[in-house]
Amino acid sequence: MESADYLALPDTRPTPPDASSGALGIKSWAEADRPREKLLANGRATLTDAELIAILLGSGTVKLSAVDVAKLMLQGVGNDLNALARESVKQLCRHPGIGEAKAITIVAALELGRRRKEADAVPRTIITCSRDIYNLIRPNLMDLPHEEFWVILLNRANVVMRKTAVSRGGVAGTVADPKLIFKEALEQLASSIILVHNHPSGNRNPSAADAQLTRKLKEAGSFLDLPILDHLIYTDQGYYSFADEGVL
Repeated sequence: MESADYLALPDTRPTPPDASSGALGIKSWAEADRPREKLLANGRATLTDAELIAILLGSGTVKLSAVDVAKLMLQGVGNDLNALARESVKQLCRHPGIGEAKAITIVAALELGRRRKEADAVPRTIITCSRDIYNLIRPNLMDLPHEEFWVILLNRANVVMRKTAVSRGGVAGTVADPKLIFKEALEQLASSIILVHNHPSGNRNPSAADAQLTRKLKEAGSFLDLPILDHLIYTDQGYYSFADEGVL
């Protein structure tokens, strides 16, 4: 058979990684060593500082993995996270493999950590009586010309988790939707609820509608294992507590 000349076709086989670069992409690592997979499998506490930063970076460079970039960044500040947190976006961009977008991500994450520290330093508020409720809500309801309905969410130790307004109305009243009240409590994994609404008129006595709503919410709370501990009617001159009056 006569020989034939064939056109040379390009070699489409994958090029092996360049071993001389000294670094392979994270995708080539064992799954247990990849930062994201390691966090999911073993928890966040098992990751090194560099691995946590690598997750923020998302990617490295042609020759460096995201973990390598993070290690170099930490080395540049003496492996001191506090020093890293003090760096500006411009200063972070001086580190190898860090552009403006990645620098902004790091600054934002470290700022969240700083704010969390501040939040932890705030003294916890524990509710022990109706006067505690009144003092807690007073800054939110003082001098209001209209009605508002608030819920205070507590944990098992009666520590305040959150206070939030669920409705705002007019001078004569406001509508409190039970679905919104319990949705907030369930999302925050609260253990109990305190109800509060104000009477701009200064009249501390509950209306028939107030009493009916309280009974309705108490029944729903019992069903959901979210007890209503009190319902406070706020006025600037004082308050009415359903629990204190024994009518809750």
